[in-house]
Amino acid sequence: MKTRYGLSPWVDSFPDTRRPSFEPFRGDKTTDVLIVGGGLTGCATAQALAAAGRKPLLLEAARIGQGSGGRSTGLLLSEPGVPFRDLVQRHGLRATRIVLDAWRKAAVDAAGLLRRAGVRCDAMPVESVVAASYETERQLRRDFDARQTAGVEGTWLDPKKLQPLTRVDAAGAMRGRGGHVLDPYKACVGLARAAVRNRARLYEKSPVEKIEFSSKDVRVTLRSGTITAAMVIVTTGTATTLFKPLRRHFQPRERYAVLTEPVPAAIRRQLFADDLVLRFERASALQLRWTADHRLVLSGADQDETAVARRPQVLVQRTGQLMYELLTTHPVISGLRPEFGWDVAYGDTADGLPYIGAHRNYPHHLFALGGNGHSVTDAFLAARLLTRAVLEKTEKNDQVFGWTR
Repeated sequence: MKTRYGLSPWVDSFPDTRRPSFEPFRGDKTTDVLIVGGGLTGCATAQALAAAGRKPLLLEAARIGQGSGGRSTGLLLSEPGVPFRDLVQRHGLRATRIVLDAWRKAAVDAAGLLRRAGVRCDAMPVESVVAASYETERQLRRDFDARQTAGVEGTWLDPKKLQPLTRVDAAGAMRGRGGHVLDPYKACVGLARAAVRNRARLYEKSPVEKIEFSSKDVRVTLRSGTITAAMVIVTTGTATTLFKPLRRHFQPRERYAVLTEPVPAAIRRQLFADDLVLRFERASALQLRWTADHRLVLSGADQDETAVARRPQVLVQRTGQLMYELLTTHPVISGLRPEFGWDVAYGDTADGLPYIGAHRNYPHHLFALGGNGHSVTDAFLAARLLTRAVLEKTEKNDQVFGWTR
């Protein structure tokens, strides 16, 4: 078996006969709400707005769900993946509590939303375990103690409790609940279909060339038409060239991921349980999860964006690195082969949180951009906050994710 590099296994394995196809945009239209970006955030927002009685129009430059969302590792976790003490130092305890509460609620609500919408995406509930080496144990323990003092839920595992659970040698770990794993492409496609059922309009292969605004509305120009909208929602992952002044807020980064071949039952019994997501506090931030068909998903080895010419070479190297690190934590997997190796692009922010909401320099715009790429929970968080903004039901606490934080 040869490793397939550069392909998302979720997109690649989806049957072509079931893959949705939406026509390119043509003509001149007027709409109440226009969404630019057909990834998981855009589709979740379209579904939420359509369910609320609006008729959003969504534009995707390429194919629905085949960007960063469909290339993610499918983690729907209950925390943003930023050390608690770092958030408190930057934003204060009150704001940090709001962030964590909002994130946890988004993870729980997302799982319920997918069920209610009939979206079949191999979703499974999981607990998360963040394991510390003997060099990083003190730092992780301090973070856990700070969380406990602030009343944040969680459990500390000493080596005696950790080893039977994870089969790794570590100094200790922090355990949390409330997450899920899923197939992100199936989730995106399912939400797109749910949005269409509720009278949303979706267009693929429709890149936006220009966005202009006046005091009354926004005019969006495409190669084959124009759209006049009362409100534009931008969910392109990071700031594109259409919004050059905003690009300084984001550092282009890449995370690498591997999907292994199916793990034999005899080996699975010597690894961690399938209802755990396991993360190691080390330089590469190795993270492990199971799929429904007994494969392992590895991710980590994040770095700044690679030059296009070097990406194939780097991808092969990073795939090998992740497999080697898995071998060092679980030697029993010796001989297990990687079936897919791919990268996931994201726009990292200074505090690891996404920017969600209005920006004072762009009237009639809402944005959901950036983050640390830790999980897809921010897509559902953004959908909720953006929908509230469109319906003019914004809450004061929503500002913790705003541009003025």
